[in-house]
Amino acid sequence: MATGPFRGALELADDRIVAGRAIDGDVAAFAVLVRRYTPMMRAYTQRMLNASADVDDIVQETFVTAWQRFSELEDPGKVKSWLMRIVSRKAVDRIRALRPTVDVDEIEQPAPSHAGPDHVVEARAGIAALGAALQELPAAQRECWVLREMGGYSYDEIAEELDIPVSTTRGLLSRARKYMIVRMEEWR
Repeated sequence: MATGPFRGALELADDRIVAGRAIDGDVAAFAVLVRRYTPMMRAYTQRMLNASADVDDIVQETFVTAWQRFSELEDPGKVKSWLMRIVSRKAVDRIRALRPTVDVDEIEQPAPSHAGPDHVVEARAGIAALGAALQELPAAQRECWVLREMGGYSYDEIAEELDIPVSTTRGLLSRARKYMIVRMEEWR
């Protein structure tokens, strides 16, 4: 296992190098990828599943799948999008398996200490309304919307993540945004 300055260099290396080493079976390089992308994958999965208890399981399953399928990664420089595609598919599979038991009302958002009860109630109601609106969207529109609005992805990155054309991404996002604007009008 890498220690000392070598580990630091591996931590700072770009995805192409780290993923290339992981593909060759380097466990330390794989651990760097896990540390690097777990927070983003958790945030994405949490948004897709409305803070379900399954988030950590899905992220863990994603890394197990990635380790087993590294030979399928054609361009190590695109490991981020490859991992996000895997986690996205696993999240969608979990949503399909759980439907219709995903309940937005189960989300417990901690209130800022300076917020009064009326603000807390309003904030939670807004979050619940957003979660409900997202669940009403078709899965493809929801994925695009979450990647763009919550993940800050570009159109090209979304298209690559979901393995769809950029024009399809734009159409899905447009429909999702129109729906969300109408649905969330009272919260503006």
